[in-house]
Amino acid sequence: MATVNNFFPSASITSSGRPVLLPNEVECQLLSAVDLESDDDPNFPSFKSGLLILTTHRLLWLPSNSTTHSNAIAIPLSLITHIFSPKKSIKAIFHSPRVRFQVSLNSKSLVVTVVARGKGDWDGFLPKFFENWRGRAWETDTVGSSTDGSVATAVSGASSNSGGFYSSDGSVRLVGVAGILRKEQEMWESTDKSLQEAFQDLNALMSKAKEMVMLAEKMRQKLLSGSNSQTSAANDEEMGSKEEMQDWLLSVGIISPVTKESAGALYHQQLSRQLADFVRIPLVRAGGMINLIDIYCLFNRARGTELISPEDLLQACTLWEKFDAPVMLRKFDSGVMVIQNKSHSDEEVFARIKTLVTQPDALQGGITASDAAMTLGIAPAMAKEHLLTAESRGILCRDISPDGFRFYINLFPEINSDDMHMVKDHGIYSLWARAVSAL
Repeated sequence: MATVNNFFPSASITSSGRPVLLPNEVECQLLSAVDLESDDDPNFPSFKSGLLILTTHRLLWLPSNSTTHSNAIAIPLSLITHIFSPKKSIKAIFHSPRVRFQVSLNSKSLVVTVVARGKGDWDGFLPKFFENWRGRAWETDTVGSSTDGSVATAVSGASSNSGGFYSSDGSVRLVGVAGILRKEQEMWESTDKSLQEAFQDLNALMSKAKEMVMLAEKMRQKLLSGSNSQTSAANDEEMGSKEEMQDWLLSVGIISPVTKESAGALYHQQLSRQLADFVRIPLVRAGGMINLIDIYCLFNRARGTELISPEDLLQACTLWEKFDAPVMLRKFDSGVMVIQNKSHSDEEVFARIKTLVTQPDALQGGITASDAAMTLGIAPAMAKEHLLTAESRGILCRDISPDGFRFYINLFPEINSDDMHMVKDHGIYSLWARAVSAL
């Protein structure tokens, strides 16, 4: 792993500025405007006014400038040998909150001071920092389940019961009051065993669920890269199976969703960055543009029980402009709001619509939103917005009837105002004239 200035390992950051978490790693607390200082080494680099993220495995420091993500660092909690208790004094009241901890780096010890100069839940950060360091979550994955079998075997012997005067181990079975008490004790032991097994199964299920979410993330990335590199010769059956697999993977969930409890005052900022990472795959499948309502449903489904409100989603989308995310929020003239890639080009869409509407059948009877949706590979609601936008650009004309909207190619630019009845032998007008005469 690369290091920053030969001190700390570098941290991987997504395109939207979110940290890439390790397997089973969960975010716990965030603090803004945090400095990292050390008086032990004069060559200690400058880490000023960054975002500090406490996870179950690491301390992550991200620079506030979105263009310098290469300077993001990670301090594994496993390297921290001691956390000093904060000193309570009159001087500490007038200074920024801080905590010191000792790190073992490259066979040498270094004391680092975390100085929080911004607003944040410092009182909540300190106990969580101690808790995560003492919890040693990075070691729990390596702990085997070898003791489970011995415990189950020992308990099963107490609950076994065979008929006759003698018990299964050859001893004389107790009768009378002693037998009743013994039978009740066995029932309690059997109940206790069932509860232990139930909780063991629950813990195993939770650990497996984390593994499945991580596996799903890897498969989603692989499918995304595969969809970008695949050729047009792929058959429909393979494409259908890939879309079905992507639908299933989208429902698995997000490993560590941003919450108000963990992010505090930075909730909407971090939610905005996580949302920008999440929408990449749905946007690829939707052709570069997707309805805001659809994203709201997909994002909440992926977050599980940590649901967000429509207001939170809208505010998160409006923050994309501040950190130059690769996606953007767009509002059509009709009021419909969508999310689209910044690389999405309306001109390409209009060119495909123009090709569709100049077909002989379309020249005769026009096209509907459903026709455009099949050609563009998007939802009919999005296709209708594109058609209305093309109409506002002068590319199409609209006809409203009891059957709904139908769109035709705009022939008015082809008509010579000085000679209204002249029929051109070239251009779109000529194509339309030949298509109509064939009726």
